[in-house]
Amino acid sequence: MIPCVLVAGTKSGVGKTTVVLGLLAALRRRGFEVAPFKVGPDFIDPTHHTAICERASRNLDTFMMGEEGVRRSFAKGVEGADVAVIEGVMGLYDGLDATEVASSAAVAKALGAPVLLVINVHGTSRSAAAMALGYAKFDPEVEIAGLILNRVGSERHLTLLQEALKPLGIPILAALPRKSEISLKSRHLGLTMGFEGHHDLDALADFVEENADLDWILKLGCNVPPSEPLPEFGGDRIKIGVAYDEAFCFYYQENFDELRRLGAEIEFFSPMCDPLPDVQGLYLGGGYPELYAEALERSQTRSEIKKAAENGMPIYGECGGLMYLCESVVSKDGDSENKMAGILPASTTMTGRLQALGYVEGDVVGENSVVERGRVIRGHEFHYSKMDCEKWSSRRLQLISADHASPQSDERPLRYLGQI
Repeated sequence: MIPCVLVAGTKSGVGKTTVVLGLLAALRRRGFEVAPFKVGPDFIDPTHHTAICERASRNLDTFMMGEEGVRRSFAKGVEGADVAVIEGVMGLYDGLDATEVASSAAVAKALGAPVLLVINVHGTSRSAAAMALGYAKFDPEVEIAGLILNRVGSERHLTLLQEALKPLGIPILAALPRKSEISLKSRHLGLTMGFEGHHDLDALADFVEENADLDWILKLGCNVPPSEPLPEFGGDRIKIGVAYDEAFCFYYQENFDELRRLGAEIEFFSPMCDPLPDVQGLYLGGGYPELYAEALERSQTRSEIKKAAENGMPIYGECGGLMYLCESVVSKDGDSENKMAGILPASTTMTGRLQALGYVEGDVVGENSVVERGRVIRGHEFHYSKMDCEKWSSRRLQLISADHASPQSDERPLRYLGQI
């Protein structure tokens, strides 16, 4: 048993990320070793968790990983921790299409984790009880262990809420006042990254300590599921270079662990600042190459990567990494174009609106060096860019494209390999 809560919302935008960051900061200030987690295919929120907890945050996703994969990742993530905090995604019961798959509720059920339900109570009083009752009764297998009321307007407002909610028997574990200075900065694709240092940790910790019953929350918990470790690779290891800097920063911790388990020695480098390391393969993750396009263009590393590709080096690119492998990136207003590695005869143009969002599934139809032909692969796409592939030629490249690589499944490694 470990103290553990899953913080979920009635919908997106109710403030659960702020609540989670404040909870993490408060627990850290009390001296706890906190294991953070995030439900769903999110690269950004985990960086904030990691920055606060100084411990890698892990993604939990029943679509990408299966329930056993979720349990295995949770068991590994809580090793050496005093408490676990899981941030939900969207609304508690929102999953793939009209199912519970990949929802916060599915993860809560897979782990037996108690849920703290965040309700934005701005402009409501008794109706908050109707919402809480509906969420508590919708699925009896999901334990709503407490309520977090966000954006409480006044002491009078709180009293009305307490009177309305008391008959439900669900404790109010936090009543957070409206406080605009606690809000988080964002950009396209979501919040700014955690390593960009926008947090006042003391303010976040104070916000929770002053308005939440942290001692009660620490009494909640779940059993750490038993999990058999996967076999380790026993042969010679190979070096894989991983682009990791401000431009390429979207990665799952689970994938790094899986690469190492399967025999990889990872060497991180910055395509903006560092020369190409002496490696046998490259992993170029997602991020914001469009924000650092000038620096990427100036760097000689792009020429080194192109030469390595022409010499047959396996390269795995996803999202921003795929953009970097193209000939250029064009700004959304079209007034600037920066050269990239030039490996793929295509260009990427930024747009002012969302181009794709959601889970995807596909078949591997070609031979490649990452996933064998014939496998079904899963992933998630989320981007504000489009690719012009009219220049595509018939030359063969040892390259796999992707929007997002997924954490490892309990049945098979799942990678989303988008067709170029």
